Amino acid sequence: MRDQVHQAGTADAEEQASARGSTAQPPNLIDTHLHLIEPHRFAYPWIAHEPGLQRAFTLDSYWHEAQALGITAALHMEVDVAPDQAAAEAAYTTGLGAPVVGAIAGCRPDLPGFAEHTERLAANPLVKGLRHVFQGKPEIYENPLLVENLRRLAPLGLTFDLCVLGHELPLATALAARCPDVTFVLDHCGKPGAGPPDAWKADMAALARLPSVTCKFSGLISYAAPTEWTVEDLRPAAAHVIDVFGWDRLVWGSDWPVCTLTGSLTRWVEATHALIRGSSPTEQSQLFATNAARIYRLA
Repeated sequence: MRDQVHQAGTADAEEQASARGSTAQPPNLIDTHLHLIEPHRFAYPWIAHEPGLQRAFTLDSYWHEAQALGITAALHMEVDVAPDQAAAEAAYTTGLGAPVVGAIAGCRPDLPGFAEHTERLAANPLVKGLRHVFQGKPEIYENPLLVENLRRLAPLGLTFDLCVLGHELPLATALAARCPDVTFVLDHCGKPGAGPPDAWKADMAALARLPSVTCKFSGLISYAAPTEWTVEDLRPAAAHVIDVFGWDRLVWGSDWPVCTLTGSLTRWVEATHALIRGSSPTEQSQLFATNAARIYRLA
C-alpha cells in the first residue's frame, strides 16, 4: 500500500500556531479516504511490512479525533485485505453507520469473475466505488481483462480509485484514456515523492487533461515531504495539484491511519488549511465536501 514510510516529524511552534489560527472550520468536511484496520476481523498481508500499523485502528478512535476537526462524514477505503475477504470488508464497513456514509470496495479488475463481484457490490447503495492498488504492478496494465472490466463500472455508477506511484502516472493516464466514461479518482496526489519532481509535474498535468479524472488531496505528508516536514515542504506539490486539476476536481482525504506514520490526522487537517489559505469559501467547500458528494453520489 505504501512505497515509503517516514518517521513522524514535528513542525515548529510558529507553523502549528499559524495553521490552527487559520482553521475556520468548513460547514462540512467529508473524508474520502478512511482506512479501518481490525486484525481480529480481516487479514492484511501488506501490513507485515508496516510495524506502525500492526494493531487495531477502529472507527471509535478515528472519530474521537475527527469530529473535533470539522469532519462530519467519511468514506471507507478498502485496505487491501486478503482477496477472499474483499466482499466481507465492504459489507462490514457499509453497515457501520454514521459517520461512515459509504465505501470504496476492494476488487480485482485483472481477473475473471470481476463482473459478478462488481454487480453484487453495486446492489449495495452504500458502495460508491472500487479500488485495487496498482502501484508496483506494471504488468497489470498489459492484462487484456483490465480495460474490459473497468468499462463495466460506468453503467453501474461506480468510480475507480487509482493508487499508483509517481513514475507510474503515464500508465494510469493511458488506462484512463481507454475508459473515458469511467470516473477515476487519483489517490494521494499521484505520490509526488515516488519519482523525479519535474517528471511528476508533467505527468500530473497530462493526467489532469482527462476530464474523467479527479485528484484526491491526500497523502502529501507521506509522499511529498522529508522526515521533519513543514507546511512549506508540502506547498509546491499542493500548488501544482490545485493548478492542474482546479478546485472542481479535487476531493480531500485523510489516509488515516497511514497518516499517523508521518504525523497525525490533526496535523494533516491543519496543514491543509494552511496550504489553501487565501482560497475562496466556495473553493474550500468544493475541496472539502461538495465535490466528494457529487463524485461519490452522497446526496
